[in-house]
Amino acid sequence: MFDVIIAGGGPTGMMLAAELRLHGVRVLVLERDTEPGKVVRSLGLHVRSIEIMDQRGLLDRFLERGTEYPLGGFFAALSKPTPEGLDTAHPYVLGIPQSITDRLLEERAAELGTEIRRGRELTGLDQDEDGVTAELADGTRLRARYLVGCDGGRSTVRRLLGIGFPGEPSTNETLLGEMEAAEEPEKIAAIVEEVRETVKLFGLGPIGEGIYRVAVPAEGVAEDRAVPPTLEDFRRRLRAVAGTDFGVHSPRWLSRFGDATRQAERYREGRVLLAGDAAHIHPPAGGQGLNLGVQDAFNLGWKLAAEVGGRAPEGLLDTYHTERHPVAADVLDNTRAQMELMSTAPGARAVRRLVSRLMDFNEVNRYLTERIIATAIRYDFGGGHELLGRRMPDVPLKRGRLYELMRGGRGLLLDQTGRLSAAGWADRVDHVVDAVDTAADAAADAAVHGAGLDVPAVLLRPDGHVAWAGEDQAGLEGALARWFGPSTG
Repeated sequence: MFDVIIAGGGPTGMMLAAELRLHGVRVLVLERDTEPGKVVRSLGLHVRSIEIMDQRGLLDRFLERGTEYPLGGFFAALSKPTPEGLDTAHPYVLGIPQSITDRLLEERAAELGTEIRRGRELTGLDQDEDGVTAELADGTRLRARYLVGCDGGRSTVRRLLGIGFPGEPSTNETLLGEMEAAEEPEKIAAIVEEVRETVKLFGLGPIGEGIYRVAVPAEGVAEDRAVPPTLEDFRRRLRAVAGTDFGVHSPRWLSRFGDATRQAERYREGRVLLAGDAAHIHPPAGGQGLNLGVQDAFNLGWKLAAEVGGRAPEGLLDTYHTERHPVAADVLDNTRAQMELMSTAPGARAVRRLVSRLMDFNEVNRYLTERIIATAIRYDFGGGHELLGRRMPDVPLKRGRLYELMRGGRGLLLDQTGRLSAAGWADRVDHVVDAVDTAADAAADAAVHGAGLDVPAVLLRPDGHVAWAGEDQAGLEGALARWFGPSTG
């Protein structure tokens, strides 16, 4: 019997598996496909995901294979500079194809001892008070204490649970693929620049070795979106939109995506949970989908591990839905808004011009950018200190960086007073008596004070969000019990 079965071996599933394994949870990942997918839908990691990789000691692997780009121009493809005053040590987007992200996260999950079975499709499930039985297409039945559906927008797990998926269906589709082009690169670039003046969802971008990533609006919505388009479909639409098909040939892969926007009514049904695209789908505007799923997994992992380990306080697992559902709802709204701003209709173009002028104000630019990169997230922990619910930046300490101290996935009490104690939770929470290094370089010092982090002590959850701030021992113990369960002392 497994502790947790994860249906779906994409980035959300593998991130979740790795987080669970940090706590010794026995995990099985079931992936329908026998080989990693070739379709590259996501092209990068945003700030909050970059911070997560840093916090788990994975960032160097991603930086070695990616390229850092400025943060401007991600909201509705409006060309603006990186806003000033972002609350992060990583003010960039990391360009990295999803195929590499998938591989790095799968390697991480395997290194930590995750069992991964490819070519295994979940077709049925049944749960009771003690666990979940998963039935596979070949008739195999597997048992686990919990099951998490990370199986994409057409989630079998969500369908089997009967969880509603309200929202709007696709009204527009875009063809997406990688292929070679016979036309000269200079001519391609000139035509693309001209077409994108009005058609924001159009593009031919070189990705090396003569290969282009091609995106072009489809003629309509396909009856069966599971059937990939043909090369002739691309050629026909390129001629219609750009006046030429650029001599495209020799495709690596061909796909399509729509602008459907839907969200699961609930993320948990008993011992079964949903994460990533199984819980929410939306247009790719701003490149938020993969990032949102990875961040779901980061929120869920330590909570589910605590539940499996029998040390979770009452209601902890339910906070996964209460915290992450509103975050996804906000992403759905901002992608709806972006799609409207990228419309070619006269009214939408007028609003786009207005929004563009407003984004010349740094406050507006930062506000909209933070919606994309997820640094504006603050979970509702009730009243109290202004830091509650926010994610702690990677502040410099006298003995190193904060994120370097959180790689094991445990809670952390950062104590600048030396008078506090978390002894009764030492099996779950690290107590670090240290001080913020206010003599660090000017940029880091400004980030610390600008973020309002000059407090005596903070208690951080394993996902880095501030669960308590202050210097009162009684208040600290209340927060420890709320998030980490009863004291053992």
